[in-house]
Amino acid sequence: MASDFPPAAVKPLAEEVAALLKERKETVTIAETAAGGIISASLLATPGASGFYKGGLTLYTLESRVAFAGWTQDTIKDYKGPTPEIVSTLADNVRKTLGSTYTICESGTAGPTGGSTRNRTPGYVALAVSTDRGTYTREVETGLGGDREKNMVAFAAEALKLLRDVMRGNAKL
Repeated sequence: MASDFPPAAVKPLAEEVAALLKERKETVTIAETAAGGIISASLLATPGASGFYKGGLTLYTLESRVAFAGWTQDTIKDYKGPTPEIVSTLADNVRKTLGSTYTICESGTAGPTGGSTRNRTPGYVALAVSTDRGTYTREVETGLGGDREKNMVAFAAEALKLLRDVMRGNAKL
């Protein structure tokens, strides 16, 4: 009987990234917001995860970002939603704190509601992968409207795609 987890859109990406990490003897940490732990759980569902997975944080609230990801009250005061700059800072802080080769970070608007700016539109996600060579970013619009669950899965898949692209040398700083 086939398992429904990880989600079908995420499972092959998680397996591919896990294989690359194991082959290279590299490690990953995760800082998730709107994906709610799907990235971490999908990687942990891969056999041998203890050899490459160093930890993860689900930083859903602004307060959790102050407590665990290096944010300040000024960051919260100036917060205007997910951006490449926000996820870059989160990814860099978590990678340095947990000492991994890579840190994936995502922050998006899963829906069903949102706002009037691009980064507050349901389906928007800002992504970052922090490395010692620099931090790679990408912005994606899923086109899934306000379907919260589908957006969460899509955000996880897009984050894993960015990590895969960084590892293969197919992403630009």
